[in-house]
Amino acid sequence: MEFGLFLNGYLPGPGAHNSDAEHTMLMREFGYAIHADGFNWKYVWLGEHHALTEYSHLSAPETVFGYIAAKTERIHMGSAIMNLSRPVNHPVRNAERVAMLDHVTEGRYEWGTGRGAGSHEMATFDLLTSETKAMWDEAAPEILRMWEQRDYTFEGEFFRVEKPHNILPKPYGAGHPPLWVGCGNPGTFTKAGELGIGAIAFNFEPIYNLKGRIEAYKEGIANCTEPLGQFMNNNVMMTNAVVCLSDRKRAREVAMSSGRGYLNTMVNMYHDTMPPQKNAIVWPNAPHVIPDEATLDYLIEAGYLLCGTPDEVNEQISKYQEVGCDQLVFGIPNEGFEHEEVLEMIELFGSKVIPNFDLDPEHSTTRYRREAKRKYPDFAHPLPEGLDVTVIPENALLPLQR
Repeated sequence: MEFGLFLNGYLPGPGAHNSDAEHTMLMREFGYAIHADGFNWKYVWLGEHHALTEYSHLSAPETVFGYIAAKTERIHMGSAIMNLSRPVNHPVRNAERVAMLDHVTEGRYEWGTGRGAGSHEMATFDLLTSETKAMWDEAAPEILRMWEQRDYTFEGEFFRVEKPHNILPKPYGAGHPPLWVGCGNPGTFTKAGELGIGAIAFNFEPIYNLKGRIEAYKEGIANCTEPLGQFMNNNVMMTNAVVCLSDRKRAREVAMSSGRGYLNTMVNMYHDTMPPQKNAIVWPNAPHVIPDEATLDYLIEAGYLLCGTPDEVNEQISKYQEVGCDQLVFGIPNEGFEHEEVLEMIELFGSKVIPNFDLDPEHSTTRYRREAKRKYPDFAHPLPEGLDVTVIPENALLPLQR
């Protein structure tokens, strides 16, 4: 099992309306990714949301990946998610940006895709959530074709490229960034598996409740004969919360601190395309409180969160292996943590937990990418006559082919 961090630009309370606080939060979160690179973490995922006050101020993660890449050596950076809906991101722009990120990160970029958070976010772009599924279905396979063909054309329902264009740059080296899709509804897990792409999942219920969805994904990918991309990315990524500190008493204090669950009230308000949670609290109502130690123990046992010292957390992770999770990712900064405690958690979990479960130094997605096979020829149309170039600059990186 592999491990990662999830950054979302979460800024609760009055700080959401203060530029200095916003800057502090953003730079701290980017710093967490850089810090994690030295402590065995393999992935960092950056959310992309629009106009979701307090919940997420991270609206342009593609501008951040290069910053993180320049300060790290090993960690992979993923979009969670890049919206493929035509009014939000034109498919050609998606193809260009993803390929450019593949170069800037030198193959360390993970292409997480999806439809967006819900109706409020989509209304920012005059878009209905009922339209986004069809837009994803149209755009995703076309972006893969843009990366292979040099004379791309398309006539679709939501976008068109009438005359042949060479969409540039092409991805770095062999293959393309691993493809993932955000999964909320059970049917999406099956679809992701059947398409041979990774599933990005979010855990707001007991971990064992997710077993059926993961099994549906694994059954789907077992039956996949023609993956959407050039290779299969057989991966289920699950997000959760972790409070791992050397001081057990302090870890449990964090888990029971006032305001824990505030983010979840915003999930329930904004994510109206996800299955509703039972007994969900919706912002601005006060979140559920963990009233006592026994309730905390129950929540830990049920898999709502991991909490305690590294030794305790090592024991708790077995549940995620049992349900078939391939990658476990933690949203940070976790509510109740002070900044220095987040750094401690990254170090402790990375040095005392991860080595017990992730025994392969290579990223699974890197291994899968080596199996990439092209699907399309360079040219789909006959080349025009009279294109016999005879002179190019002497310092060109490659000479003319004679």
